[in-house]
Amino acid sequence: MAKLYFRYGAMNSSKTALLLTAAYNYQERDQYPVVVKPGVDTKAGRAVHSRLGVSRDVDVLLGAEDSLIAALEAHRPLDQIDAVFVDEAQFLTPAQVDEAFTVAVVLGVPVLCYGLRGDFMTRSFPGSLRLMEIAHSIEELKTICRCGSKAIFNARLVGGEFVSQGAQVAIDGEQASYESLCGKCYLDKVGPLTASTP
Repeated sequence: MAKLYFRYGAMNSSKTALLLTAAYNYQERDQYPVVVKPGVDTKAGRAVHSRLGVSRDVDVLLGAEDSLIAALEAHRPLDQIDAVFVDEAQFLTPAQVDEAFTVAVVLGVPVLCYGLRGDFMTRSFPGSLRLMEIAHSIEELKTICRCGSKAIFNARLVGGEFVSQGAQVAIDGEQASYESLCGKCYLDKVGPLTASTP
C-alpha cells in the first residue's frame, strides 16, 4: 500500500532540496513524479527553488479552491503517475490533505509532503495540522539555530525586527524574512509564547 508522508522542519531545514532530490531519483529510474505547489506560495513563481540553487518547474500549481485529485488528473492520468511531491505543504487545505490520503491509499500513488509544522506565532498551519493527524509517516527534518541548538520555531522579521503578530501567511523574501530559532532564542528575540484562543 502506498503512503502519505509528511516531512516537516523549521525554515532552512533543506525541505525543498530533499524534495527535488527524491523527485529526481524517480525520474532517473524512468518513473513519473508530479511536483505540486500551492499557489499561495508565490516566491519562485511556477517553480520550487532550494537555497542550494537547485530548482524545477512545478507540474501542478494548486489553488486553495482546487481539488488535488482533479488537478493531478488534468495534468496526467493517475495510473501514469508514480509519486506525488508537494512543496510548501503547510499551505494545503485540510480537504486537499484528505485527497492526498485518498491518492495514496485508494489509488496507490505515494504522496510525499514537505513543509512547515508551525507559523511564526508557533501555531499550526491548517494543512500541517491535518497532515499530523492522518499521515502514515511523519519525519522531522532538522536545522540549527544561530546559537547552534536545534531550531524548532520560525521567527518572522519585518524591517529587520522580530514580530509576534500579523497575518499567518507572509511569503519569505516578498513580505517578510524568517529565521529558524531554538526555543530559548525564540523567547529571547520574539517574546513569550501565547496559546491560541478557541
